[in-house]
Amino acid sequence: MARLIPVADPADPRLADYTRLRDVNLRKSLEAEHGLFMAEGEKVIRRAIATGHPVRSVLAARRWVEPLSDVLGDAPVYVVEDAVAEAVTGFPVHRGALASMERLPLPSTGTLLPGVRRILVLEDLVDHGNVGAIFRCAAALGVEAVVLSPRCADPLYRRSVKVSMGAVFAVPYARMTDWHGGLDELRAAGFTLLALTPDQAATPIGKAPRGERVALMLGAEGDGLSSRWLREADEPVCIPMSGDAMDRGVDSLNVVAAAAIACHELMRPGVL
Repeated sequence: MARLIPVADPADPRLADYTRLRDVNLRKSLEAEHGLFMAEGEKVIRRAIATGHPVRSVLAARRWVEPLSDVLGDAPVYVVEDAVAEAVTGFPVHRGALASMERLPLPSTGTLLPGVRRILVLEDLVDHGNVGAIFRCAAALGVEAVVLSPRCADPLYRRSVKVSMGAVFAVPYARMTDWHGGLDELRAAGFTLLALTPDQAATPIGKAPRGERVALMLGAEGDGLSSRWLREADEPVCIPMSGDAMDRGVDSLNVVAAAAIACHELMRPGVL
């Protein structure tokens, strides 16, 4: 049974895990140092627990404790008023409950790849919301795994988890340790590397050559894939746009929209 601990002081050191959740630099340092991440809201907390992440503690208004009581075990639950939660976290906690969860060891890229045939490879995406949304696309459309470049945003950062609606727990992922040689490891494992680009001169993704195993590469917001990764790809591919898109001031799709369309095409029946 969860231990309910009323806390009235926002400066109580027991609430340190929840400090200033909107301060990205602080959170990166604190979460890396303590091996934790934040899960927000009942649905996401349940998904995190279901995938084996131990609960360090929970911060919640009393009215939100009962809906989670069946999954919290003996974790400490710091019961606070809404004003205290906002003072600690830096924003109104509308979803009622926050859980500080322990991270699990990430698999290496090499141990992630066996048995999977369709993966995404994200190069240097820095927007946590975009990363979370792409994981949600991958989970919804059946992509089996995601590989991150070394500088890609953290899928377990609070905003990534929230935007993904917990899909970051449903899709296995690994982080490359070597940006320069990371694609070589994928190619050696038998993956055809498709580089998604807004360049309309590239091969339409629906007509791209496909092998037994395909890795779809997505680049950073704005700049897209680096020139090095574009050169290393087996085939640059594009999502064909309307002939008058440029006249309407549109030269590319948002990376999340592009990921959704490309994943749908990648997983389309008959092309696996």
